Amino acid sequence: MKALVVIDYTNDFVADDGRLTCGEPGQAIEARITELTKAFVDAGEFVVFAVDVHDENDPHHPETNLFPPHNIRGTAGRNQYGSLGKLYEGVKERVYWMDKTRYSAFAGTDLELKLRERGIQELHLAGVCTDICVLHTAIDAYNKGFKIVVHEDAVQSFNQSGHEWALDHFKNTLGAEVVKAAQGTNASK
Repeated sequence: MKALVVIDYTNDFVADDGRLTCGEPGQAIEARITELTKAFVDAGEFVVFAVDVHDENDPHHPETNLFPPHNIRGTAGRNQYGSLGKLYEGVKERVYWMDKTRYSAFAGTDLELKLRERGIQELHLAGVCTDICVLHTAIDAYNKGFKIVVHEDAVQSFNQSGHEWALDHFKNTLGAEVVKAAQGTNASK
């Protein structure tokens, strides 16, 4: 069994006017992320939207001093970006929306429980940022014994050297499979 985890593909991380946007690189993966999500939903696979959430000016959150305020609870910045947002409106009852407050989608959430109760052993990862939240989620998945598949054409960052480093790290340190659409990486794989 496998699942797709779409990480932080929100307006604040992708839109031109997002509060912590990776801009064009993130926008360039919109079609692939949407296609991948639709393929997993249509195949009846478990799909998770792991979505960063913050409270404005939270003095206790470690990111407060590292990044500008972003993905603030109750704002449009937390909505899924572009065509993924439109797809979500039509399939929301078949997608598990999960708030997360740390880089990893596993930290302080019920993600592992939801995966284990469904017998899922293989995680497909997509979203932003490759070298932050996608990376930390992949590391936790590795440490928990999941097989990891990273969709290279469905991840991106505002730091291109970090993006490239993370792709290498996925393969050579975590033993992840890094794939592209041309390799036949749809949900039926």
